[in-house]
Amino acid sequence: MLPATSAIRLNDLMHPIVAGLISVIVNYGGTFILVFQAARVAGLSPERTASWVWSVSIGVGVTGLLLSWRYREPIITAWSTPAAAFLVTALATTPYAEAVGAYMISAAAFVALGLSGSFEKVIRLIPPGIASGLLAGILLQFGIGAFGGASVDPALVGLLVVVYLVLKRLSARYAVVGILLLGLIFLLAQGRVDLSGLSLQLATPLLTVPEFSLNALLSVALPLFLITLTGQYMPGMLVLRNDGFRTSANPIVTVTGLGSLLMAPFGSHAFNIAAITAAIATGPEAHEDRRKRWIAGIAAGCFYILVGVFGVTLAAVFTAFPATFITTLAGLALLGTIGGSLAGAMADPATREASLITFLASAANIKLFGIGGAFWGLVIGLLAYGVLNFRFGRA
Repeated sequence: MLPATSAIRLNDLMHPIVAGLISVIVNYGGTFILVFQAARVAGLSPERTASWVWSVSIGVGVTGLLLSWRYREPIITAWSTPAAAFLVTALATTPYAEAVGAYMISAAAFVALGLSGSFEKVIRLIPPGIASGLLAGILLQFGIGAFGGASVDPALVGLLVVVYLVLKRLSARYAVVGILLLGLIFLLAQGRVDLSGLSLQLATPLLTVPEFSLNALLSVALPLFLITLTGQYMPGMLVLRNDGFRTSANPIVTVTGLGSLLMAPFGSHAFNIAAITAAIATGPEAHEDRRKRWIAGIAAGCFYILVGVFGVTLAAVFTAFPATFITTLAGLALLGTIGGSLAGAMADPATREASLITFLASAANIKLFGIGGAFWGLVIGLLAYGVLNFRFGRA
């Protein structure tokens, strides 16, 4: 049975749809270049690169759409960004067919994890303040990025910030929509988005017969599983929990793992619940009524599928936007979530210092043993929480 939702009116659609669109733009414009870099390192043909774009985009779109529809929550899925960064190095020494086999092994492990129910038990052990501090730390660099681009492109950043503040004062719900539209108009008027060479072409999926080897298992599948688990699934679920959504992690891990397994032979390395881009759609900027934010998940899924159908062509549209526009847009869209996370982290005096340590450790983005900052921020935060709050038995 689906959770109760309030009636959807026409004017309820615009904001979550725009939130879903911004989430997709930020994902393609901010991180998808890693996929192209990994494909280049692997020596893939343009056709196989397009198949990779097709498989990961369609897979992400379908799983996010189905999960959002089924659970009436904005369950945004995405490809594993830290995994794509890892593959830029790994594919230089691993035959592509063996890498595809490793993708399948990693995906099967996620299906098993989701069916076992173990992941949800781990999530429930994390104190709310620690979770909020972790999310705030992860998102901090995006908030800084909203203003950091001013030294490179002061006119664009200044326009977006001023428009955001004015619209926030006049009509808060139109602030993100306004900066997206006016930013695009500004860029087009300056001729800074060159779309003249683009033509719509349907992507053709190409099957790669997987090969399995012990080397690929240890050097690709295992790191891929750990990086995606700690860098995507854990912070992604905490994003949902922080904004009040309670869907179990088990079906999310199972469905995205199964989708990754099916799409791996066509090039998809891994997809999962989104973290940073999900926060754009799960917070109050998407809709003040939490029960209507699931529309953002449906919209994002549809946009991903649209990009997948046309393969590299539409992905190139998103990567054509200036980097400053993408970072400023993302940072301003996440201000509400960052503020709410900081408030949640500092709310309980008993756990405030441990939450602050979690926030700072996550913001430091520590990278050790090939594992990213979200994992280490959580480990350090939980260690601080245990030391500061553990109560020994009374004598």
